[in-house]
Amino acid sequence: MEKINPDLIPISSWLPTTLKEARKRGWEELDVVLVTGDAYIDHPAFGTAVIGRILESMGLKVAIIAQPNWRDDLRDFKKFGAPKYFFGVTSGNMDSMVNKYTAGKRLRSTDAYTPGGSPDFRPDYATTVYTQILKELYPETPVVIGGIEASLRRVTHYDFWQDKLLPNILTMSGADMLIYGMGEQPLRDMVKFLMKGIPFKSLKTINQTAILIDDGQEIPKNRQWENFELASHEECLEDKLTYTKNFMHVEVESNKQFAKRLIQKVEGKTLVINPPYQTMTEKEVDGSFDLPYTRLPHPKYKERGDISAYEMIKFSVNTHRGCFGGCSFCTISAHQGKMIASRSQSSIMNEVEHITRMPDFKGYLSDLGGPSANMYQMKGIDQDVCDKCAAPSCIFPQICKNLDTNPTKMTELYRKVNAHPGVKKAFVSSGLRYDLMFNPRTNHPKEDEEYVEQLISHHVSGRLKVAPEHTEDEVLKLMRKPSFEYFKIFKAKFEEVSRKIGSKQEIIPYFISSHPGCTPEDMARLAAKTKSLGYKLEQVQDFTPTPMTVATEIYYSGFHPYTLKPVKTAISLDDKTKQRTFFFWYKPENKNYIKNFLAKNKMMDVAKELFGQI
Repeated sequence: MEKINPDLIPISSWLPTTLKEARKRGWEELDVVLVTGDAYIDHPAFGTAVIGRILESMGLKVAIIAQPNWRDDLRDFKKFGAPKYFFGVTSGNMDSMVNKYTAGKRLRSTDAYTPGGSPDFRPDYATTVYTQILKELYPETPVVIGGIEASLRRVTHYDFWQDKLLPNILTMSGADMLIYGMGEQPLRDMVKFLMKGIPFKSLKTINQTAILIDDGQEIPKNRQWENFELASHEECLEDKLTYTKNFMHVEVESNKQFAKRLIQKVEGKTLVINPPYQTMTEKEVDGSFDLPYTRLPHPKYKERGDISAYEMIKFSVNTHRGCFGGCSFCTISAHQGKMIASRSQSSIMNEVEHITRMPDFKGYLSDLGGPSANMYQMKGIDQDVCDKCAAPSCIFPQICKNLDTNPTKMTELYRKVNAHPGVKKAFVSSGLRYDLMFNPRTNHPKEDEEYVEQLISHHVSGRLKVAPEHTEDEVLKLMRKPSFEYFKIFKAKFEEVSRKIGSKQEIIPYFISSHPGCTPEDMARLAAKTKSLGYKLEQVQDFTPTPMTVATEIYYSGFHPYTLKPVKTAISLDDKTKQRTFFFWYKPENKNYIKNFLAKNKMMDVAKELFGQI
């Protein structure tokens, strides 16, 4: 098998990042210029590359401005001039604030999406900063924003870093249009209209987009859509209960296959959020992944150091998008959708073939999965039932009877990848929902058993990471996570299969402290239960409120958006630190605090489990 030599790949294989590169293609004017807070990596795991390649496939001349300097004379923003159609702006693969700051609001020391890891190449609120600069420089050129930062800030939202409610990101940034969610479908339709000569300002009824119109202006007509008016931004500022009720309506509509159009008054204008498209078909998903990516960072970064986010995924394969778990603290379904959009086996195998030809590939795929790895090809048995459903989760509080959770297609895919002559082993490293594997409601125990045996025997790198998140039922209910008992069942099976194949493997569980509804007593019980299973925890984190999750709305408002009942939450840094301390009960410096807490709260049974006779 002939390996790819990166040094022989012509610069024209990447989208242009300089005017010189554009002119080598014979281009004097660009159709679209994309601006991103990430380094330019021409790989299907990076949104800017996907959008750029789609635009290119439609015949447009596209260039990328990656990590522009926003502090100097703004020459980076000026280098291509104004494009014919629009600027596209994204903060990158992550919300810029999550990327830059810890749960304790401390500046992170590294940026995984920057060569060499420097944290100084991206501004706070990058989408807003980039857009405001572009609108100042080119006021007549439309700016379209997208990506996770824009998507999850599409309505009035709580911002943890400023500790206040902010209006939608169109209002903050001055952008002309927002594409929310996975952007391929709205982008393609928008470009088709523009190429036909329809003015940008007339594009007001494209699905999965949001615009601002002047207050009093007529809502753009679409007879197929029903409108739902949210409480205004100003009403949300006045009353936390009103705000948290707003979120419930936003989440319900985002989980529907046929959603209402959302309307919200804000600062003298009206926000119009058009309903999303239907879930992408297999052919559409393949169409995004099968574009001619080099799968490599742009050569200009060669001397600047590794890009750790790329190093992590360069030998991984994404099999699908979306997640029907609906976890309260997670943004995946709000951005990628609740329904699973899977790739075909042939598309996946083509990518595997490409990876095996990469020069430094040693035969090991780092991940074969998706947001939840074991949801590949899972969908509703009767689509009509799904079309009428607005539930945020298909598996909580129990697995939906209309959900086909048969894992046979995943087992077949795993075996096919393993059989590739260039693959020694394909690991499954992304998240797993173990409650899908050993649940009496799934009705296919033989297939579940076969999948689990295949997974544990052939796709574990020695340590398998899973995320129970907590041990206590009341906290897990607020998280929309299954009982901890399912983790115990999976752990026992994992250890049984590992013994059978003679392999020393272990499960590494992830847990969260300070989640809304979690108390210090809950954390103490978590410490005792995880100790009884032989764990001294490593993979832990404090809850970080991110826009557009149930948990964040509870954190800010103090009320659950669906029940409107009060929920106590650790807010202060001191309370959060105390909860986190229970993860590390085994450290000498924490023992006195924990012992005193347990004695004060008459939890001597827990004290005995943790420390023996005291």
